[in-house]
Amino acid sequence: MLYAAYQSFDDILAPFRSAALRCLAFTPRRMGAVLRRQTAMMEMMSRFQLSHERPSFGIHSVRVQNRDVPVTEEVVLDLPYGNLLRFRRDIDTDQPKVLVTAPLSGHFATLLAGTVRTLLRDHDVYITDWKNARDVPRSAGAFGVEDYIDYIIRFMEAIGPGGHILAVCQPCVQALAAVAVMSEDRNSATPRSMTLMAGPVDVRESPTAVNELANEKPLSWFKSNVISTVPLRHPGGGRRVYPGFVQLTAFMSMNMERHQSQHRKLYDHLSRGEASEAARIKDFYDEYFSVLDLTEEFYIETIDRVFQKAELATGDLTFRGRKVDPSKIRNTALLTVEGGRDDICGLGQTTAAHDLCSTLRPHLKRHHLQANVGHYGVFNGRRWDNEIYPVVRNMILAME
Repeated sequence: MLYAAYQSFDDILAPFRSAALRCLAFTPRRMGAVLRRQTAMMEMMSRFQLSHERPSFGIHSVRVQNRDVPVTEEVVLDLPYGNLLRFRRDIDTDQPKVLVTAPLSGHFATLLAGTVRTLLRDHDVYITDWKNARDVPRSAGAFGVEDYIDYIIRFMEAIGPGGHILAVCQPCVQALAAVAVMSEDRNSATPRSMTLMAGPVDVRESPTAVNELANEKPLSWFKSNVISTVPLRHPGGGRRVYPGFVQLTAFMSMNMERHQSQHRKLYDHLSRGEASEAARIKDFYDEYFSVLDLTEEFYIETIDRVFQKAELATGDLTFRGRKVDPSKIRNTALLTVEGGRDDICGLGQTTAAHDLCSTLRPHLKRHHLQANVGHYGVFNGRRWDNEIYPVVRNMILAME
């Protein structure tokens, strides 16, 4: 019923958005103050929707060794729930291969476009490009936490020996588990280094509001209240999912005043004809309002195994019937990164990986705490570019 209600509401608004777009198409180039305000109102109406399609990464070139080189996207491996996407640069120089593991938490991997753009200066970059669960036919089967781990292993094997892995937020757990399994199996594609950024390795450390929310209700509550069925009009019709629009609503409710303020600013910029200022806000919300549905099993298992039971930290996490043992990691260097003002992943939650990787020698471990940075700033923005990224780059180069 939840998904059907959302779809019906969106269908009701569709004609109004279309009408607003038609009005905008006939807007003259020169406008007075009154017409600019009316046009701004029409544009705000036309934007009143969510997108369920992956936006573009928008990375067409990157500066490498003092020259701009073209970048093209290449699907290396196409699997039912996600692709291994490579950003191929037109250069002859071999540089370290890095797999960026993106969160599967309601947004597309394009949320990490800034992360990728920075890494491309010095690396051959790949990313886990997750697909929207509502577009995956039910015949593809289930996709849970262990399937995510399996995808990481398969992606690293497709990249080949000598690669590195960088996990952002939620998949730090799965990335650490995948490297542990590969290390124990002596897999030739085991990454040389592993960077874990602001991830819930042990949520018992410095619990945040997000952690408390995941623990204050039983699993039955989540199944009954936030899981819904995809309408039959979509390729994944009939599939049970955690809708991306529910996750977006939860994120926005945590900081609603800021989002309302930003949209007031957007209207003001549009009504004053300040195109460049308006574009910055529109670009952010074009990405932010592009939502992705999660399979029921992945969402419920994440709540259960990562946030309620902290299975990796307690030593109870299993993969395909075998226990995941991070102490088997002996040759993969570990870098953890945390933000001093992160209200999503508390201090110490990512650093916990160092204790789990108990047999790693001290010179293969490093932690970086970035003061005065929130969750998003750990992997995007000025401090990521200028202060965090150099630490990541140096760790990777040290293992080449």
